Amino acid sequence: MNALAEPATTPRSLSRAEHAAAMEAYRATGEKLAAEIGNRGPLRLTADGALHPEIQAAYWRHGYYIFEGVIDAAEVAALRADAQNMLERAPVGPDAKVDAQGRPALGLDHARLPYRFTRPLADPWGGTQLLGGRHPAQMSQPKPDADAPEWVVFLMYSMCQSMPSGLRLYGHPKLLAAAQSINGADFVPFNDAIFVKQPGLGGSVAWHQDGVTHWNSPDWDEGIHGFNYQVQLYPTTPANCLWVIPGSHKLGKADIKGMVAANGGSDQLPGAVPLVCKAGDVTMVNRQMVHGSFANSSPDIRISLTFGFHRRRSVLGQKAALSMAETNAVYDEQRIFDRAAVIQVAIDARRQARPEEPAFRYQPFAGLEEQFRFTPETFDRVIRDYNTKDLAI
Repeated sequence: MNALAEPATTPRSLSRAEHAAAMEAYRATGEKLAAEIGNRGPLRLTADGALHPEIQAAYWRHGYYIFEGVIDAAEVAALRADAQNMLERAPVGPDAKVDAQGRPALGLDHARLPYRFTRPLADPWGGTQLLGGRHPAQMSQPKPDADAPEWVVFLMYSMCQSMPSGLRLYGHPKLLAAAQSINGADFVPFNDAIFVKQPGLGGSVAWHQDGVTHWNSPDWDEGIHGFNYQVQLYPTTPANCLWVIPGSHKLGKADIKGMVAANGGSDQLPGAVPLVCKAGDVTMVNRQMVHGSFANSSPDIRISLTFGFHRRRSVLGQKAALSMAETNAVYDEQRIFDRAAVIQVAIDARRQARPEEPAFRYQPFAGLEEQFRFTPETFDRVIRDYNTKDLAI
């Protein structure tokens, strides 16, 4: 992917402080609605390892769920340290080869550069044709403070390759058990991305739906495009968190540009709720939800480790979609197996680090576990540049 995420040109009329003030009433309304819905609590499994039916019902009803306290403090600390290392080793800009300390930047030897940049407080995708044009309306873009840098890191990739703790997280047994309950025992991965919203600088993600492939499929249903987890490394607030419109995953392809126009051109869409979390909470969001996030005019950082899963039948035989995937590639059995192997290696990496924790049994690799132990050889064979095999639909 190109390291540059340049927004369309629109006037920046509000200062950062004015933007924060203009959002206050909307945030309060969203928090009230979120409290009424609830849809949050511990990640509960049944005796046979399935996601509790009450949680599944709530997820399918509203299109999201917030799992509270899934990631313990020690793991959060390790994830923060690895994410901060990635940030510190980022190029100083989209065309740079060195980090802020003059060292060669992380990822120069990766098949895909693991960083994407944006202008401070900008909307890099809204109103453009990027990512299949799925962000049709641009968000408000407040003016950054005078001392803001020219560029800020917006997204980081290669979590499983660049973050040892990220690979172990990918093998989390409860998160994989929930994925199996939602997408079936033969579930497969999508991709992963780390959203970074620096205090007073982080860009917005315009309202959108993730899926692009199956909107007109005769087999369409509310789960056909899969879901994403977001693991929160810091507490999130209405000012910097993901917002969703509950129930919108059931309604097919939304006319988001029309929704904004009907709202007087405002990006403060009615009926949306903020997914406010504590560090260690994990959100599960249907990829067909209308969702987005606003420019982070707040003083609070947000780093969200995002990774998704699909039904296997939604992916098999489909062509690559979104700009993260190579044009016209077809997801055949081998492609799916190779990308899914990351899950099995991650399971073993976690088992080695946490031998007291029951390991998840990933059915597509039953009987193949010895071939996919976490070793230097499997790291090079399976993990290195794994994101060139993402399964984007």
